Amino acid sequence: MQTTSDNLKIAKDRLMSMYAQLAEGKALYKAQEAVKYNCSLRSIQRDIDDLRSFFANQSETTGAVQELIYDRKLNAYRLVPPLRNLLTNEETFAVLKVLLESRSLTKEELFPILEKLITCCVPPENRRQVTDLIANEKYHYVEPRHKKAILEKMWNLSAAIREHKEIKITYMRQKGDDVSRVLKPVGIMFSEFYFYLVGFIDEDEQSEKVKFEVENDPFPTIYRIDRIKEYVVTDRHFNVPYQNRFEEGEFRKRVQFMYGGKLQKIKFWYKGPSVEAVLDRLPTAKIEQQNENGYLISAEVFGKGIDMWLRSQGDMVEIYTVHKGANLNE
Repeated sequence: MQTTSDNLKIAKDRLMSMYAQLAEGKALYKAQEAVKYNCSLRSIQRDIDDLRSFFANQSETTGAVQELIYDRKLNAYRLVPPLRNLLTNEETFAVLKVLLESRSLTKEELFPILEKLITCCVPPENRRQVTDLIANEKYHYVEPRHKKAILEKMWNLSAAIREHKEIKITYMRQKGDDVSRVLKPVGIMFSEFYFYLVGFIDEDEQSEKVKFEVENDPFPTIYRIDRIKEYVVTDRHFNVPYQNRFEEGEFRKRVQFMYGGKLQKIKFWYKGPSVEAVLDRLPTAKIEQQNENGYLISAEVFGKGIDMWLRSQGDMVEIYTVHKGANLNE
């Protein structure tokens, strides 16, 4: 036989469970809750009234406005806004697919992220469905060839960027030789399987003279993070005037395949089936003209990567003009 104390504990546990459900952005259905807790609809309504009063009092005390409302479309109660604004099933699935398709991380680093996303963001009743949807791609996942863990390194480098601290790195270049650099790091970017550190070389602190294709180059250099063999975050701070700050978004619009080179303004005729794909590939691109020859497209881009892309298009592309300006990477 249940005592008054037992009944109070059951009611308290029920109330806390309903609170947690609302906090996670889930809806409360009175009939379902009554069945779940083997109690009357009247008891559930009392709990809902208590929760509504609690949130109203919290709004007055903390200033955080939250309201427990009845959603007539759902025929259920919702907290607006929810305490935890979780991703929807659809959003979580999209993020999982992007992570898998990027092939940027080792299995050891990627798979725990996938599991945490599913556990944290997908309701228990939908987890099997989401897990099954990515199961085949996860099974056949191909790691990047470097097979190096990069998450901790990338986080530490991002801290140096945020705190405007210079770093010393030992970097393995494409041809296999190591170089030492003292950098003023300004950004981290991702492109085609790899994460990159973007930074300005501090020539005053270099032990050796660095040769640039363009003297007094105003643009930063680019370093693949997996190729940074060693790094030290120094105590030396550097200043970045607001008007000269590095803007990753603007830089990313103009660089292809993270290959450096000179800033160029190009025009070319495109005769392929999807001009939309070209405009997505080159965010600065504009259609200047359209006729029976195709589309005349202009774009502002950084160097060598665009040359690779143009060659890959074969007969679908014909160069019209190229105007070269400045430079950017090792």
